[in-house]
Amino acid sequence: QVQLVESGGGLVQPGDRLRLSCVVSGFTLDHYVIGWFRQAPGKEREGVSCISSSDGNTHYADSVKGRFTMFKDKSKNTDLQMNRLKPEDTANYYCALGGFWSGDCFQPGVYSFWGQGAQVTVSS
Repeated sequence: QVQLVESGGGLVQPGDRLRLSCVVSGFTLDHYVIGWFRQAPGKEREGVSCISSSDGNTHYADSVKGRFTMFKDKSKNTDLQMNRLKPEDTANYYCALGGFWSGDCFQPGVYSFWGQGAQVTVSS
């Protein structure tokens, strides 16, 4: 049984930093796509960062580029370091995992497994 367990959300002020963690268990494929998504109230889920096994590169949404960094270890666990947070970063953040995928890794439909979500609130 595949499980993704997230931790690290919270309430911070604008300009602060926060790190989300996602521990993966039960996933045995060697080639996979892994990513972070977020969803704010009343908005669609959007991709934040992802790594596709086809090229091994880390991709970032324009809105977080230069502020967020995605990490992944050999156990498929992933962290999302978020710096210089803004109020518009407020959302529920999800880690996600899927099988081999060589296309756009920001498409939610390519992911088979999702974490429970971690709320991040940026407010003064």
